[in-house]
Amino acid sequence: MKVQQCPQIGVGAVVFKDNKILLVKRKNPPAKNQWAIPGGRLQLGETLREACQREILEETGINIKVGELIYTFEVIERRADGQILFHYVILDFLADYLSGTAIPGDDAIEVGWFSPQDIKSLDINLYTKKLLKEKLHFYRKGA
Repeated sequence: MKVQQCPQIGVGAVVFKDNKILLVKRKNPPAKNQWAIPGGRLQLGETLREACQREILEETGINIKVGELIYTFEVIERRADGQILFHYVILDFLADYLSGTAIPGDDAIEVGWFSPQDIKSLDINLYTKKLLKEKLHFYRKGA
């Protein structure tokens, strides 16, 4: 695995349709095999909103209109010897569903629309869980 030389910028989108949220089961680290909101890395020359739109389409087949920025956080993962494996600065946006059928794309094993009840049984990424609880009040363990 290639070690990063500088932090990477990532974007994600919180997309709702019929009171359900769009989630993907991640194919790659970090958070491999866990459920999370869809997203990915910013490419050179791309705006944050363009990256968000592109990544959601690539990962899920869903077209969105990107709205307001709602959450920012960092992910820094190190090996046992302290060497940095990943350093991401991630910006998550609210987004409106426009069209498309949810199908797993390049970085997703599975994709689906989930209600608050549905997500209780999923292995959800820590950062996605925090976003859903603190910012959206969508996830309530045991509720």
